[in-house]
Amino acid sequence: MSMTDPIADFLTRLRNAAKAQHQDVTIPSSKLKRELARILKEQGYIEGYELQPPTVEQPGERITVTLKYTEDRKPVISGMQRVSRPGQRTYVDHAHIPRIQGGMGTAIISTSKGVMTGHEARIVGVGGEVVAKVW
Repeated sequence: MSMTDPIADFLTRLRNAAKAQHQDVTIPSSKLKRELARILKEQGYIEGYELQPPTVEQPGERITVTLKYTEDRKPVISGMQRVSRPGQRTYVDHAHIPRIQGGMGTAIISTSKGVMTGHEARIVGVGGEVVAKVW
C-alpha cells in the first residue's frame, strides 16, 4: 500500500483506534504529525502523546497517541476530516478560516508561523493550508 497522504493515514488511525476503544495508537512520526498531536492535546481531544525513538525493527521515529474518552467511554473526538490533500491543496487567508461546528470544533492550519488552530491563526492574522478539521 503506497502512502500518498500520511496525514490522512494519521487521522484514520486515530479515528479507527477511538472507534475500537483503544487506549493508545502508535503511528510513524513526522514534524507535522507531532504538531497535530500537540494541538489535539492542547485542545483536549487526546490525553497526550509521546515519541518513540527508532529501533532496529522500526526504523524511523514513531508517535504514540493516548486517546481520551468521556466518563461513559465515548471518544472525545467525534469526527476528523482531512481538508487539504496532496492532490487538492486548500489554502485560506485569515479572513476565511473555517469555523468548525459553530466554533465547537477546531480547524488545524499550517501557516508560515507554524501549525496552529484556526482560532490562533485568526488572532495572529495569518492564513495558510487547512490541514484538517476536528470536532
